[in-house]
Amino acid sequence: MTEHLSERTDRIRQLNDQFRRGRGAGRVHCMGDLAHEDFDVQRRALDAVVNFNGFNEGDDPYGEHDFGAFEIDGRRYMFKIDYYNLGLDAGADDPADPKTCCRVLTIFYASDY
Repeated sequence: MTEHLSERTDRIRQLNDQFRRGRGAGRVHCMGDLAHEDFDVQRRALDAVVNFNGFNEGDDPYGEHDFGAFEIDGRRYMFKIDYYNLGLDAGADDPADPKTCCRVLTIFYASDY
């Protein structure tokens, strides 16, 4: 059982990393105050997410690389990857199956959390 969970977690982490780095399908959104910033601010935040490597047990307890926090110019940001079905109207049955799961990356200021 543990081996199966480890392989599944490894697959989810791999898919999340590919998506986060722009090599996988999904949607990206800015929310809260970040959604109202100009494109350059949003782009810098997205670039930070793409290059993010600061995963730790406190923020990523399941090892899926689906959450992170970082700073740009003294402002704290967060991102979260959620798993939806292809219709985006319910959670995905299996985040390890890219044929039935749509990843949605949301980036926001920590103050909007």
